[in-house]
This record gives sequence, C-alpha cells and structure tokens, in this order.
Amino acid sequence: MTVTLHAVLVGGVAPLVPGGPTSGIAKRPVEALAITRDGIAGDEQADRKHHGGPDKAVHHYAFDHYRAWRSEFADPPDCLSAPGAFGENLSTTGIIEAEICLGDLWRFGTALLEVSQARQPCWKLDWRFRVPGIARRVQETGRTGWYYRVVESGRCATGDPVALVDRPLPDWPLRRLIDALYVDCLDRATLVAMADLAVLAESWRKVARRRLESGVVEDWTHRLDGPAGLPKFYRT
Repeated sequence: MTVTLHAVLVGGVAPLVPGGPTSGIAKRPVEALAITRDGIAGDEQADRKHHGGPDKAVHHYAFDHYRAWRSEFADPPDCLSAPGAFGENLSTTGIIEAEICLGDLWRFGTALLEVSQARQPCWKLDWRFRVPGIARRVQETGRTGWYYRVVESGRCATGDPVALVDRPLPDWPLRRLIDALYVDCLDRATLVAMADLAVLAESWRKVARRRLESGVVEDWTHRLDGPAGLPKFYRT
C-alpha cells in the first residue's frame, strides 16, 4: 500500500464557540512535528482525562473520508475544507480503519508509532461542526480515526515517507474492534479476545471485561451528547 502524509497538525486549547466549552480539537497545519513519548510538542488537550496520554499520544484521521463527509451536507461545514476537522495530528491518504491493524508499527519521518486503539467520538465534534449528531454519525459510520503510542521519538513533516514496519496482528483490523465496540456489542468470543490483547489500550480492555462480567453495554449518552443541560450551538 502507498500511504501519503497529507498534513501534520497541532492545536491549542480554545472555546469551541464564544462562551462555549474549551477544546484542543481545532488543529492547524505546521511545517513539522516533534513527537515524543508524551505526545506532540505544541499540541494541547483541554480534557486530559479523556484525551492525550501514552495510549493516545498521536491522533490520525484518514483524509480519504473527507469526500464522503462533504457529500453528506448540502452546505458542508467550513472545517471540512482542509485537514484538521476531526482534531487529527496526522492526515493521510491511502489507508483507512478497515486496512490498518491494532499493533501496527508505522514509521512517520523518524518517529516510530504503534496503533493502540480507534478513536471514540465525543460530543465536542457536534460543537466543532455546529451540527447535531455528528459524533454519533462518526461512530455509526466507523470513520473514527485512530491513536498511536510512541515507540521511538522523532520528527515528521508533510511529505515525509510513511512506512509499515511490522504487522503483528493482521487478524485485528481496527474496523473489527470498532464493530465489536459499537455494532455486535456482546459477542462474547470477541470480547474475551479483546480483553487479552496486551497491545490494546487499557481503557478498551476494561470495556471488554465489564461487558463480559455484566452482560450489559455501557450507556454512550454522556459521551456522544454531552453533559445534561449543556447549551447547544449549531449552524443556523
């Protein structure tokens, strides 16, 4: 496969709308990124409980999906005109969730990154797009993006070579994990296997263990719709 690094991006924490909640989701392209074990120099997250950390040090979103997103709007949101709409640090063409696998080792420039999990969308995407239900739509389509942990620090820039170094788990494309989390949610055999995947982010392994123990799927309302009573800012 040929994967092209379309853009590298960072962002600072800012209100999503005037007077609204803060987020680091809005990213801007930069010439190059310095990637360390702790994440990306110059990149910020407003909610460190749910964003950032070793298992979510770098966020990747396929620019391949942007055409599909734009086709779903009569008047596409402005943020879909260029990479960065989904809070990604790396924007590429040439690979999507059905083709990249958990545990993949990828070389971006001089940095070595390991795929740790797919992205779990949250309500701040609705605010970013000013459109209700975008977070749910991201989840339902499986066009989620994914995260890396950093194996070797380094630097990467737009146009740098991108190479698959190793694929230890070819039977675990991210689309399989996404379907297990959101579609066939109580497939016991898959949940048992997920809970035993050492390379999978611990938060996802905990979800698998909880479902196995309880036989119940967790409530996604807060993550997808936001806190109760939160005012809505949508496009007019």
